[in-house]
Amino acid sequence: MADFLQLLIAGLATGAIYALAAIGFTLLWQTSQTINFAQGEFVMLPAFFALVAMHWFGLPFWLSALIAIGCAVILLGLVFKLVIVDPLIRQGVLPLVISTIAVGLLLKDGAKEAYSAEAHRFPSIFPDRLVDVLGVKISLAQLGVLAVALAAIAALQWFLAATSTGRQMQATAQNPGVARILGVRVERMVMLTFVLNAALAAVASLLISPIYLVKFSNGETLGLAAFVAAIVGGFNQVRGAIAGGLLVGVIDNLAGAYSGLIGVSSSYRQAVPLALLVLVILFRPQGLLGRREERSV
Repeated sequence: MADFLQLLIAGLATGAIYALAAIGFTLLWQTSQTINFAQGEFVMLPAFFALVAMHWFGLPFWLSALIAIGCAVILLGLVFKLVIVDPLIRQGVLPLVISTIAVGLLLKDGAKEAYSAEAHRFPSIFPDRLVDVLGVKISLAQLGVLAVALAAIAALQWFLAATSTGRQMQATAQNPGVARILGVRVERMVMLTFVLNAALAAVASLLISPIYLVKFSNGETLGLAAFVAAIVGGFNQVRGAIAGGLLVGVIDNLAGAYSGLIGVSSSYRQAVPLALLVLVILFRPQGLLGRREERSV
């Protein structure tokens, strides 16, 4: 039981990070009908920004982390929206989707060529030691990651529900035409959504990098996990993305630990979330917490 609880907490910590990235998928889809297949690279890149600030300019970690978040907001939020999304969204969903795939490839190869193809250690915000809680040894780093990720999610939920700007963003997501009639500056709300997505991706990057190390290929794993989490939980619900991220993190962690007990190689652990995805699509296409969308054609 103690081992199971350790795996559960570790899975929740990783799943909370997946949830941050999955929320980005959901927010962009709700407000602009955009599917960003470069989301994994958006989570990968801010860690490289921090490494550049630390190793090339000799800045302390805390300042490098702030610079990484700022660069992510500008480049992966504002610039991405203005340079990639705005010109292509009028051409339809498919050209935009293809363009985000191209952006992901460009960011991955750019990080590899500009910095390094090797994996790099990344400083952890929290001490990496174990504490004994009722006989269960729990990592302080995992508890810290889980706490920060859940705090970021809670802050976002509060912002959306309790502030005027957040309610305007929700109105834009539900019906942009009506929101515009009511005086909501829809374009500004959509831009703010892209900025929030970039900020969440940067926070996820700073939290996951001490675990995964900093590698140019991290985006593939993180993007797939976040996309699966968003669909499993419900692509049109923020709460669905949160639930999906936590669920995928826990299932992936348990699969890696217990697959050997049933005679299955741990190398197949990535297939378990995909199997969950297939089951959800077959039996509940809108996701566990999502709602059906009806569109006129």
